[in-house]
Amino acid sequence: MTIFTSTFPDLPVRAQSITERVFEGLDNRPDEVVLTDGPTGRSMTAQDFTDAVKSLAGGLASAGFGAGKTVALMAPNIPEYCVVFHAVAWGGGTITTLNPSYTATEVAQQLQDAGADVLITVPDFLDTAREGAGDLPVIAIGSGDYTALFGDPIPEQVPVDLDDFTVVLPYSSGTTGLPKGVMLSHRNLVVNVDQTIVAADFQKGETTAAFLPFFHIYGMTVLMNVHLAGGGALVTMPRFDLPLFLQISQDHRCPRMWVVPPVALALAKHPLVDDYDLSALREVFIAAAPSGPGLSDAIARRLHCTALQGYGMTELSPVSHVVPRKAPRLGAAGMLVPDTSARIVDIETGADRGPDEEGELWIKGPQVMQGYLGRPDATAGTITADGWLRTGDIARIDEDGYMFVTDRLKELIKVKGFQVAPAELEATLVAMDGITDAAVVGKPDDEAGELPVAFVVVGDPAPPEAAIMDHIARQLATYKQLHAVHVVDEIPKSASGKILRRLLRDRVSG
Repeated sequence: MTIFTSTFPDLPVRAQSITERVFEGLDNRPDEVVLTDGPTGRSMTAQDFTDAVKSLAGGLASAGFGAGKTVALMAPNIPEYCVVFHAVAWGGGTITTLNPSYTATEVAQQLQDAGADVLITVPDFLDTAREGAGDLPVIAIGSGDYTALFGDPIPEQVPVDLDDFTVVLPYSSGTTGLPKGVMLSHRNLVVNVDQTIVAADFQKGETTAAFLPFFHIYGMTVLMNVHLAGGGALVTMPRFDLPLFLQISQDHRCPRMWVVPPVALALAKHPLVDDYDLSALREVFIAAAPSGPGLSDAIARRLHCTALQGYGMTELSPVSHVVPRKAPRLGAAGMLVPDTSARIVDIETGADRGPDEEGELWIKGPQVMQGYLGRPDATAGTITADGWLRTGDIARIDEDGYMFVTDRLKELIKVKGFQVAPAELEATLVAMDGITDAAVVGKPDDEAGELPVAFVVVGDPAPPEAAIMDHIARQLATYKQLHAVHVVDEIPKSASGKILRRLLRDRVSG
């Protein structure tokens, strides 16, 4: 067996919850501002944040939403998001994070699957939240009901099993199929915070513009938890806005930007960038979807900084690879973070491959998820009996340990860094009157990375393309929308899913 190992020293094992780890990074700086709302400028010091977390944890417990309960959180990036997240964790509960752009149908599906007991949202999303929540209580941040939740503080972490208790349930499609609840423990989150701090050379005092959504594992770990635990600060953005992003980066002298490829493209090409002083910037870190070496090189030349990539997935909490700033390699997706191993496995034979040979990337480490909620079959299909996580990505690792993603075995479509599961779109399509079969693939797009395109078999009468588009628009979030519909006589069933999707992708790309 050929196993690639990290070049970093092993990390010490911490007996901490994720909130205890965050508090450790706040305790020696009580008066420092650690959270600022970008659009309004209102802020929270480390002491403000700690006090609010403990008080909200106490109030949630008194209201019956404490230890052992599951709290759903559907909100944009605002300081209160961090408070709610850590109050639930501090109180011994589980958080399931929802995309604020979800439709009521999608909200209902996740709440039911996660077994949520209450939904916390913001006023702008109340109508959708209430429609999706059904009989579940819904509380809006900033409302009187929310203020009333703050109670007598819980002074210490409510005891939980750090390895076995699921503290957060983000949703991911994994390598195939519909979105599934990814069970992550306190240990998973704490370990990955420390792994990222070391591998990314995170420095105390770093402030960044936090537009990457906290409901997504990238924003949750690398922004919210790394910055607070690592001695940094965040200026939150409820949605991406290029002028505000650049203004925050200039005014706060941000040394690092955490971005996705579409934002990286704007940094490389948009004329507005030249109007801002970004001289404090030393690194642009690109993740969540592949980006070519040409983009990294263009950013580096324009902004006089280093542009690096990283690799991860929700099932890895999420980081497994980071390109080191001191030794960048163009086109590389990263090197293994501490306490992490990798294999490259031949997809046909299952044999291990050596340096510079392609195969499926497998990962093992303490950041590997507990499994998929209520889906032992999917868990067994993703994590081997001896603990290796099959990523569904085709990669190679060179002699120096740099990993390069070369293809994708999994069916996922990545739209601006967000996962779109073809199975979810296909199920929604065939539920429509007049459609008897469907297949959805990703069409390459310079700005978004990929865009969903459908191939459908229709009945008589056949629904018009506009009606099909409208059906999807009413059921699914904006980033899951179809960008073209092709009517075909049949969807081949003899080809494997990978071959079928490659054939269809070739058709839309050609």
